[in-house]
This record gives sequence, structure tokens and C-alpha cells, in this order.
Amino acid sequence: MMWQDLIFLAGSVFSLLVLVPTVRDSTASIPLGTSLPSASLGVVYGTTFLSLGMTMSAVGSLLTCVMWGVIATLRSPHPFDQYLESNADEPSPRAAPQYAD
Repeated sequence: MMWQDLIFLAGSVFSLLVLVPTVRDSTASIPLGTSLPSASLGVVYGTTFLSLGMTMSAVGSLLTCVMWGVIATLRSPHPFDQYLESNADEPSPRAAPQYAD
């Protein structure tokens, strides 16, 4: 085991701990432009660490990727939310019953 593997693992664990409050806060709003690139970097770093034989660092980076994916899913504003909220007050159109005449 290389000492560098432990250092990178410690950094990933620290990142995970720092991100927990964001996942727990239902009012948090993290843009997809932040969460998706961060998740992508976790995959890239995890793959790179794995190719170097740094298994613990790879696991830590992939877990960080998963955490950013959770944040992207739960805490990012979805593009359709604004559309749905703006149309919420309008009555939904109803189709005339078939054979109404």
C-alpha cells in the first residue's frame, strides 16, 4: 500500500462528509452545471486511480461521483419545473366526450 493512496482516500472521504449537508438540505439548489462535471471528474479520477493500482483512492473517487450524482438528482433545479409551475394556474384543457352530440 502506498501512502499516497491513503492521502487521496482521505481527501475523498473529506469531500463526502462536506457534501452530506447538501444532500440533507431540501432547500439546497445546486446547478447541473456544477454537479454533473463534478460527478464526471469522480469517474475520471476513479478510473485513473484504479489503473495505477490505487484501489482505495479509486473507491473514494467513485463514491464521490455517486454523491454528486445524488446531488444532481435531488438538489438540482430541473428544467421542466419552471414550465410546470408557470402552467399550474391554468386549467387543463378537456377533450369533449366522444359522441357528445
